[in-house]
Amino acid sequence: MNEAVRTKQSLAGEGMAKNKEADALFSQLDKIAEGLAETFAPFCEVVLHDLRDPKHAIHSIHNNLSDRNVGDPATELGLARIADPDYPQVIANYANQFADGRQAKSTSIGIKDASGHYVAALCLNIDLTIFHSLQSVLQAFGSVDGAGPSRESLVPAGPNAIRGKIDEFAARLSTTPRALKAEDRRVLLRELRDSGHLNIRRSMDVIAAHLGVSRATVYTDAK
Repeated sequence: MNEAVRTKQSLAGEGMAKNKEADALFSQLDKIAEGLAETFAPFCEVVLHDLRDPKHAIHSIHNNLSDRNVGDPATELGLARIADPDYPQVIANYANQFADGRQAKSTSIGIKDASGHYVAALCLNIDLTIFHSLQSVLQAFGSVDGAGPSRESLVPAGPNAIRGKIDEFAARLSTTPRALKAEDRRVLLRELRDSGHLNIRRSMDVIAAHLGVSRATVYTDAK
């Protein structure tokens, strides 16, 4: 066997070994992602990115809150890590936002291979809606107004009042608006009807968007 043949066989063997190592690595990382998502559900999405294939980087996505899919491309952070092995390996608690406008807090952890190059990233995206809802509830509960006579308004303020009411309802159940089950949504719609929020213009559109369901589903839940 000549030297050229031996070299090709050696390179092929090394490639197979690396692929086996990568498969084992991603299998373990996927289990970590799954465990984290189950632990912090329903408000935490965990995404495993394969940075070896930036055009189809999302390897798996658990507790999907961003409506992305397996095979979607790498984010800006992923591309930055691919371009620069010295890019920070852990970026924690940075402000982020889902496509529909919900505020999020994210942490991205880069995973390197034995040669020091980034091959994967494990990312946690936390939906802050429920926490803002709890903050609003606690703030409202602790506030007092001792100046002047008591005043009231029986007219809802508009779309923001609907969203606030939904957030408060979800917070009472320790969940997020988009994680409400059908039975919970029906209870919510009864409360919104009783409080007059369904009389607000385009209320069904606002509710559907905030719950992440169709208008038809909202009308069905409201029956």
